[in-house]
Amino acid sequence: MAVVTLFSAARLDHAQNQFALLAEHPVRVVGVWLDEGLPPAIDGVTVIHQPPGAAGLRLARGRNAGAAAAIDGGADVLVFLDADCLPGPGLLQRYAEAAAEHLESVLCGPVTYLPDGVIPSGHADFEANTRPHPARPNLPAGETRAATADEYRLFWSLSFACTAELWRRVGGFDEVYEGYGAEDTDYASKLRAADVELRWVGGAHAYHQYHPTTSPPWQHLDDILRNGALYRRRWGSWPMQGWLEAFADAGAIELRGDQWQRTASVSVSVSVSDSASADQPGG
Repeated sequence: MAVVTLFSAARLDHAQNQFALLAEHPVRVVGVWLDEGLPPAIDGVTVIHQPPGAAGLRLARGRNAGAAAAIDGGADVLVFLDADCLPGPGLLQRYAEAAAEHLESVLCGPVTYLPDGVIPSGHADFEANTRPHPARPNLPAGETRAATADEYRLFWSLSFACTAELWRRVGGFDEVYEGYGAEDTDYASKLRAADVELRWVGGAHAYHQYHPTTSPPWQHLDDILRNGALYRRRWGSWPMQGWLEAFADAGAIELRGDQWQRTASVSVSVSVSDSASADQPGG
């Protein structure tokens, strides 16, 4: 088993918290540095570099490169965690058990969004702070179930797992996506179109560390429009509808025919909120 983590200078402290917890387990860790410049050297972590593209950070390419490095190192199960996410005490075990029973499934565990200043340590501390996001299933530990067709839209790339063989067969994320948004929605749509099962895994808890952000994510507006248009051309619908509607309500974009486009420059109020809202695919 190997854990693949994307991280950058902005999330280095979060990633270090994650790496410290993973060091307690006999698991290989591949960290993918997404920024310009030389990546930091981190004890116990194989760090590879995928610098930004013309349109921003290359999350899709980073996950693909991390998976390739993990498989080349002999990993039979891949666990993907974003830098923000702490692995709960049972995450690796639950993913390993589910992967052994469901070789042809992509596996997703619950995600708790932690409040500001809360960094759990130890089983009791994690348990006391476990409040999974209500939008997704939260099964009892040890239980799994297949996602319904409509639940594929709830796939979040911040915590998921699969066997290396399934990853090779299905292929990775589409690297045409750069910057924020839509690459994970595209991946979920690819899974559904190929009849690859998405399966919810009880007890595989990840804990998203707090960071301030904006709601909606104004800093990603152009990325959302660009990547959303790429997704629509492929799949026939717009992803991230919640964000698009929020931008439209603020007067920043409008629907022209079947395309969302920027309006004339408008003054908008940007409010900082907690990370439990702005990191959700689709808003």
